Amino acid sequence: MTPYLEIDSLCVGYGATRVLDRVSLAIGKGEMVALLGSSGCGKTTLLRSIAGFVTPESGAIRIEGRDLLALAPEKRGAAMMFQSYALWPHMSVAANIGYGLRMRGWKRDAIDRRVEEMLALLQLEGFGPRSVGALSGGQRQRVALGRALAVSPSLLLLDEPMSNLDYRVRVDLRHELRALQKRIGITAVYVTHDREEALTLADRIAVIDAGRVAQYATPQEVFHRPASPFVAGFMGADNRLTLALRGDGSLALPAAAPEGRSVRAHFRADDARLADAGERGAPGDVTLPGVVEQVYYVGQGYRYRVRTADGEVWVHGGERRDEGTQAAIVVPRASLLVFPAPGP
Repeated sequence: MTPYLEIDSLCVGYGATRVLDRVSLAIGKGEMVALLGSSGCGKTTLLRSIAGFVTPESGAIRIEGRDLLALAPEKRGAAMMFQSYALWPHMSVAANIGYGLRMRGWKRDAIDRRVEEMLALLQLEGFGPRSVGALSGGQRQRVALGRALAVSPSLLLLDEPMSNLDYRVRVDLRHELRALQKRIGITAVYVTHDREEALTLADRIAVIDAGRVAQYATPQEVFHRPASPFVAGFMGADNRLTLALRGDGSLALPAAAPEGRSVRAHFRADDARLADAGERGAPGDVTLPGVVEQVYYVGQGYRYRVRTADGEVWVHGGERRDEGTQAAIVVPRASLLVFPAPGP
């Protein structure tokens, strides 16, 4: 696939601090790519570098082979949607959506037609005369998206645009945004720290760790086949065990297989089972004896913090068990994500 947007060995630093370190990504035309990572990892700096608001030290950014770094932000053909929406509070919905068109010198009739197209596209018909201050958070988000799309950008850049919305509204708008992006075929780069959001929206996910790309793959691959312990933990597999890998490929606790090679295994709380003390799983499963230390009700069952000889483990269970109860955690072999043990 010939990339539509290409980021090649991009480096950004502020003084002695390296924010992006040789970041490279290739994004196809019509794809939505999520930049996923914790606060301060460099994902927003990467987005702002594409937009032209940050000047890299080295590397290249190209759209269809055309170098963007020499171009001013307004010449790059990209539209950016900010976390705060950045709407003009004294303007109507229609005036906000048409603002970029007025700055480009469009005639009034052409602006009005384009604004009506955007209102219909975003299911905001009849909202044009309203003040943006009278809208809900979800409606303001749509207005900001309409303003970005009105100028027919070649690239849509979104910086955590749903982080200020209530959960229910956020879930609904994710699906709307994804359907809209696929329908109009625009290439989009979406910054988020929410893995559920990234999994829902993106064709591919770039997991960013301390200014570097830790993994760049489809949501399914990042979730089920993380490339590193960091990615595994970020995608929810934050339980960690030190196990022994036997010569036949089976895994066991080190005490049960002292001849095995030491490995680090990650697994998700909802992939394990909390069983009665002394119970064992199927052949190949790893069983950890432990004591229930904390219990939390989470709506569809309980979340337990269990103390084991290998450290604290979190696990979900459908039945309530009291704190202090002796128990066993059974982890299916297929749920274990195995990596080399960390060096000394």
